[in-house]
Amino acid sequence: MTQIERVEHYEGLLNVLTAAQDALEQALEDFEAAQPLAEELAAYYGGELWRRDFEDDEAGRLPDGLRRGVLSEDGICDALERNRELLEQVGK
Repeated sequence: MTQIERVEHYEGLLNVLTAAQDALEQALEDFEAAQPLAEELAAYYGGELWRRDFEDDEAGRLPDGLRRGVLSEDGICDALERNRELLEQVGK
């Protein structure tokens, strides 16, 4: 490898590394900003309103075209558990 090739090679590594760092920093900021949403979601899931919405869905009282992933016990539990695990990974 020539000197020019070496410098170009390591310049490329530096660019990839700094781009990955920038992306991670942005993702961490976005994740931190989403924590109040996770808290609100957990409160909804643990409250009476979620139970009522779930029961109304089971009884067919909600419109057919309504997106209702939030009424899926597995979906909401998995999302909240994943949030908890990610918080542990980032040391929160």
